[in-house]
Amino acid sequence: MERKEKDDGERCFPSEDALLKHILDALFDGVYVVDRDRNIIFWNKGAENITGYTMDDVRGRCCANDILSHIDATGVQLCLNACPLVRSMETGENVIAKVYPLCKGGGRIPVETHISPIRDDSGAILGAVEIFRDISHFERFRVLQEKFNDLIKKYVSNATYEGVMQQAQEKSGNDPVRRELTVLFADVVEFTRFSETVDPGEVLGLLNDMFTVCQRVTQRHFGDIDKFMGDAALAVFIDANDAVAAAQEIQAALLETNQARTATGRFPIRVRIGVNSGPVVQGDVGGTERKDLTVIGDVVNTAARIQKICAPGSICISEATWARLVAPEAFQLIDHIEIRGKRAPLAVFGPSLPVTGMQ
Repeated sequence: MERKEKDDGERCFPSEDALLKHILDALFDGVYVVDRDRNIIFWNKGAENITGYTMDDVRGRCCANDILSHIDATGVQLCLNACPLVRSMETGENVIAKVYPLCKGGGRIPVETHISPIRDDSGAILGAVEIFRDISHFERFRVLQEKFNDLIKKYVSNATYEGVMQQAQEKSGNDPVRRELTVLFADVVEFTRFSETVDPGEVLGLLNDMFTVCQRVTQRHFGDIDKFMGDAALAVFIDANDAVAAAQEIQAALLETNQARTATGRFPIRVRIGVNSGPVVQGDVGGTERKDLTVIGDVVNTAARIQKICAPGSICISEATWARLVAPEAFQLIDHIEIRGKRAPLAVFGPSLPVTGMQ
C-alpha cells in the first residue's frame, strides 16, 4: 500500500505495519502469532483483554510455559498432547477448536480458536496465527438452554417432548447423541466388607438411604440420576457448577443422615465423590425387551477413577470440571493421577477450605 502524501488539512495513513497493528488491536477477538517453536511474537489488545496477559508478559515466551497452558474440554493438557498450533504448523491445515486457556488471574475460560499456518513466499511454514474469542456467554446460554429443556421434560411426557424437538429440529430424537456433560460418581466406602458382615436388610437399608439422598439432591440441582450400580450412583449435569454444588450437598446431607443412623445403632454411610466433565455418548442401551437412557465414555470412567483417590466423605474434581466453575478458587490442586490410555497425568482438585457438612 502506498503512503498518501499529506495535503493541506488532510491526514495521511501510517505505514503498512503500523496500520496493521492498529487494525489488529481494534479487534475484540484475541490475536497472537507464534514462530515454529511456538514462541509468541505478536499479541494484540483483544488477547490482553480476554486473558489479562500483556504483550510484555508473553513476548518471546512459549504458550506452554505457564502462560496459557491450554486444556481441552476433557481437561487434557494440549501443550503436551494434541496442540492445535502444532497440528496446524505440521499439517498446513486450518484448525478450529474449543479450548480453555489459563488466564493471568488464575482461572480458565472457554474460547473458540481458529488457527492458520503462516507461510513465506516459497510456501514454507514460518509459524501460525491464532484468533480466539471468549465464548463464556455462549456457554452460559447453552447451559441455560439445556437446563430449560430438562426442566420442561419434568412437566410433559418424554414422547411429547421428543415429538416437539423432532419437529423443531426436523430429525429423529431416538438416535444416540454426543453431549458435553458433567458426571458425578458417588461410591460407598468399604461396602463389600460391610455387606458380608451384616444382615441383608441392613445392607439394603444403607443403600436406600444413600440413594434417596443422591436422588433428592441431584434433582434439586437440575441433574439426573443416570443409574444406580450396586453401591454406587452415577448422576449427570449440564452445568458443572450444579454438579459440584450437588456433591457438596450430598456429603452434608449424609452427615445429617448418619446422625440419625448412629442414634439407632446403624452403621454410618461413608461416600467418596468424583466429578468430571467433557463429551459423553448418551443413548438407549439394552436389549429388545428393555432399554435405558444412559451415558458412556471416558468421562464416566475417569470420574469413577477420581473418586477412588478421595478420602471418605470428600469431593475430588478434574481440571476439566474446575475450568468450568464460576468460583474456581474454592478448589485447589491436590494431586496428579495416571489414567490408562492418557499420555499425561490427570490433575485432581479438592476444596480449598473445609466444606460445610464434610465428614
